[in-house]
Amino acid sequence: MVSTETPICDFNSPAVNFELKGVDGKTHTLESCKGEKGLLVMFICNHCPYVKAIIDRIIRDTGELKAMGLNTVAIMSNNPDEYEADSFENMKKIAEEMNFPFPYLIDETQEIAKSYGAVCTPDFFGYNNKLELQYRGRLDASRKESAAEDVKRDLFDAMKQVVINGKGPLEQIPSMGCSIKWLD
Repeated sequence: MVSTETPICDFNSPAVNFELKGVDGKTHTLESCKGEKGLLVMFICNHCPYVKAIIDRIIRDTGELKAMGLNTVAIMSNNPDEYEADSFENMKKIAEEMNFPFPYLIDETQEIAKSYGAVCTPDFFGYNNKLELQYRGRLDASRKESAAEDVKRDLFDAMKQVVINGKGPLEQIPSMGCSIKWLD
């Protein structure tokens, strides 16, 4: 399992359009996922210990952001042949068990992960209401274990700022996680 970090935020880069199948049986697009105040695009998977350590916090934070008009979408781009836990059937199970408050989509060809430049799970891309990139950092100080309950909520605070003024913070700490399991 290779651990990697995300690159620095490329401010104002446009969000990449997508059309992907969700665990809900529907096809989702960038436009259908976007909230009035913006969109958080997350690349996650089921098996990654970094994602497992923070999934409850992701659910909490995305629920609070949704109430502010900022929607979230989760995309799974790993090769499920390499990790059975990341199969579409297991994606459905996890989304239902955890009661995800966001669409959970499969990127079978990995084209979307590549077009976004996603490198790991979790990898967060926070966009304003013009779908311009404003955040590419970590959720919080958690790694393979959850950080303390009172830890600074980096992603939540950054996206709350995006909701308020359309701009993310200039200082961002990269997200760290397992490398995406590519088909090649």
